[in-house]
This record gives sequence, C-alpha cells and structure tokens, in this order.
Amino acid sequence: MEIAAIIFVVFLIAVAAVTFFVLKRALKMAIRAAIVALILLIAIVGGASLWWFGADNSSEKQPANIKKSR
Repeated sequence: MEIAAIIFVVFLIAVAAVTFFVLKRALKMAIRAAIVALILLIAIVGGASLWWFGADNSSEKQPANIKKSR
C-alpha cells in the first residue's frame, strides 16, 4: 500500500504542476497558487492516509505451523 500512496502523491503533484501552467493566463497568481496549494494539500493528506491506514500488519505474523503427515 506504500507504493499506492507514493503513486497517488506523485500523480497529484503532476496534476498541480499541469494546473499551474494551464491556468497561467486565465487567473491571477494568488488564485493559481491557492488552487495548486489545495491540490498539494489533498496529495499530502491522501498519501499520508493511504500510507497510515493501508499498512499491512499481517506480514509481521508468524506463519502457521504445518504438520507434515506421512
């Protein structure tokens, strides 16, 4: 799940960069910066929540004992 969190953050950073350059002529700098900051905030919160809540704790468990029969 850590990989999904990293991919999510990288994707939204790319979306923020594209949004910044697409809105270059349409909006003033303050509004553009606020939109990009909002996208980056969503990326950070979403990535952290995926990382935190998606952590797989089952990998730390001992494997079950298997008795071999003849």
